[in-house]
Amino acid sequence: MIPQVAYFDLAEQFEKTFIREDRYKLFLSGLWVTVKVALLAALMGLVIGFVIALFNLSKNKFLNIIGKIYTDVIRGTPSVTQLMIIYFVIFAYVDLSKWIIASIAFAINSGAYVSEIIRAGIMSIDKGQTEAGRSLGLTGAQTMRFIIIPQAAKNIFPALCNEFITLIKETAIVGYVGLMDIQKAGDFVKSATYEPLVPLLAVAVIYFVIIKILTLLLGMVEKRLRQSDLR
Repeated sequence: MIPQVAYFDLAEQFEKTFIREDRYKLFLSGLWVTVKVALLAALMGLVIGFVIALFNLSKNKFLNIIGKIYTDVIRGTPSVTQLMIIYFVIFAYVDLSKWIIASIAFAINSGAYVSEIIRAGIMSIDKGQTEAGRSLGLTGAQTMRFIIIPQAAKNIFPALCNEFITLIKETAIVGYVGLMDIQKAGDFVKSATYEPLVPLLAVAVIYFVIIKILTLLLGMVEKRLRQSDLR
């Protein structure tokens, strides 16, 4: 009888979590918020990271100092604190959607880590490649654009994929600024049903499925990149 009781109890919790009052819609809307915040943050973070990486590699002391200060400050403070400062202080009186402000905050955070990934990737390319480019009559910028960066991109791709996956999981803190993401949807349902097990398991499963799909897709892209090296 105990397993049967447990089964009916779990079925009731499932009904409360997803079916009653159409609560599954909360998870769907939360999924959409998570995806769009993570995608926009990843794109902006890539641009920020590339610029800061160039700053850190620059021979200009002023740009170099800016890059290092930015990297040190962002990497040395919690992402949730950065999110709250950007939302409640910097953008407090700016008429922007919450999810866009959250994306900007995560992009600034991710940019610091992406910059180090890009910097390490560029530095991993043999100096002879730069000398070869210059000997062909290319400028420093052209050598970087046509020779160094294409080679470095393949080396840093796996690390960038890991950063994107980490970024998706970090967006679980957007509930601090009132956004209904996956985690916040689970918390809302948990409070409404007084049943923590199924809502929290649902949140974990949704994140796991997202990450698993991304891992497979990015792995396929990486495999194609590696195959092009063998041609």
